[in-house]
Amino acid sequence: MPYAEHGGVSLYYETDGPTKHDTVAFIEDVGYGAWQWGWQHAVIAGPFESLVWDNRGTGRSDAPNGPYTISEMVGDLDAVLADHNLRKAHLVGAGLGGMVALQYAMDYSRAKTLTLIGTAADGSQLSPGVRDDLLAEKTPDALHESLRPVVSDEAFEAGLEDVVEWRLDDDASLDAQRAQLSAMENFDVSDSLYEITTPTLVVHGTEDRVFPVETGKELAEGLPRGELREFEDGSHLVHIERSKAVNDELLEFLETNADETVE
Repeated sequence: MPYAEHGGVSLYYETDGPTKHDTVAFIEDVGYGAWQWGWQHAVIAGPFESLVWDNRGTGRSDAPNGPYTISEMVGDLDAVLADHNLRKAHLVGAGLGGMVALQYAMDYSRAKTLTLIGTAADGSQLSPGVRDDLLAEKTPDALHESLRPVVSDEAFEAGLEDVVEWRLDDDASLDAQRAQLSAMENFDVSDSLYEITTPTLVVHGTEDRVFPVETGKELAEGLPRGELREFEDGSHLVHIERSKAVNDELLEFLETNADETVE
């Protein structure tokens, strides 16, 4: 199993799919393990190589004491990409992961494209009152309840038992969740978006309770090469609940910006 090292932190990652095509690297939201990308992985790992890694504090990566910063997590990402000998990679990030991708595109030259799902250029745009609802002790009931702000009412009432089991196995501890959330809240590149000239697809659900859809609109408008795709009635985890539609948009965007024709 491959691990990268950054600043004494060991970072687990895994890849799948053919190496002859571009690599797509996924970056998780606050506290979530790699299970979050299960709906995209099967689609991407075929026409592209898929790279999924565990953020610091999550899954099989080390969990150093906080606080964490976006800059540290950007360094983590670069260590993973360098360990896999990548010159360029497409970055797909959700929430916190989208912020890591944005900062990465400013600080490093490896980002070929960005796909930003349910995120913002400024962490202070987090919806008022939702912060504590996102945090959870690692018990089934608490993990289920903390999904309330990120999915539709219908999905929440359905139980989401599989998701809760995956979270029990892979999600960050409560302390690491807090450290990741603090990093997100302290992030702000809203005045520097003009510097990010990387082709960018912004994906946002119109019913996102974590970052309102207006933040996605502002993000896309502020990026020189930003494109917005809104999903009507979509939740914060729109890439899970509306996976087919989101995957279609993602694949089209990646294929348009790929080095080679995707077969």
